[in-house]
Amino acid sequence: MSKILIVEDEEKIARFVELELKHEGYEVTKANDGRQGLTLAESGDFDLLLLDIMLPGINGIEILRRVRKNSDVPIIMLTARDAVMDKVSGLDMGADDYITKPFAIEELLARIRVTLRKRSSADNQEHEVIHCKGITLDSERFKVTYNGIPIELTAKEFALLQTLMRNKNIVMSRNTLLENIWGYNYIGETNTVDVYVRYLRQKIDEKFGIKVITTVRGVGYVIKDE
Repeated sequence: MSKILIVEDEEKIARFVELELKHEGYEVTKANDGRQGLTLAESGDFDLLLLDIMLPGINGIEILRRVRKNSDVPIIMLTARDAVMDKVSGLDMGADDYITKPFAIEELLARIRVTLRKRSSADNQEHEVIHCKGITLDSERFKVTYNGIPIELTAKEFALLQTLMRNKNIVMSRNTLLENIWGYNYIGETNTVDVYVRYLRQKIDEKFGIKVITTVRGVGYVIKDE
């Protein structure tokens, strides 16, 4: 039975989500403010966190930042704020997904299933080290290097590079990349993948004078291992 922590100060929403999750067979713990949520998140053995951004005491972004220092527990952000930068900040700091309130409970449950399934799949994989074009990506150590030189990437940049390297010589569509990296039924800026490809090119191609990711017009992106 998966254990889920809900950190949400709106009692009606928290109670509704709690009942639905328990009906689906999850074990649920609730926190109604940021400080209590952080304490539970850091001390509890949870399989997933549902974390609101606007919280009394400590906001959700700060909780996310602190939790990510020591844990890779899956985190889905719950927020009434739909500004792009709020979403980008959360994803860049390590959130696995987000959903904007008001939301349909069916969509939230689907996102939880997908996130837990991804984590289970990742846990079952052997230590993965991928090599391509002088780049080495170590998934377990969250480390990327070019000819031994470290490359600092955000969580989403790492996930995008990892997905493309795993599927080298296969053209990945933008929709496929969105679904695999940003989660089920991602709703956000339509150029999100393009933006993150640009970030990777700035940190790798422009820095080292190489060409890693190739654009396939009208389709998506590919890393060619020629």
